[in-house]
Amino acid sequence: MMKKIILFFVFLFSVVESNAQCAMCKAVVENGNEDMAEGINSGITYLMVVPYILVALLGVVLVRYRRKQKINSSIR
Repeated sequence: MMKKIILFFVFLFSVVESNAQCAMCKAVVENGNEDMAEGINSGITYLMVVPYILVALLGVVLVRYRRKQKINSSIR
């Protein structure tokens, strides 16, 4: 189980550089400089990461809740 958790975090925090952008972002970046392009890429990355963090937190809460329920039902 511990190996799965470690592997999950390795994949979660490993960085792969990507230059994918929506059409509007690409048009804005083509007219700007390199610093602006890097800023937009960073912003897209931050916006993309937040939902994954929220889903992971929800998963942790659900797992803890189910474990607690399982312990309480085994005591009775």
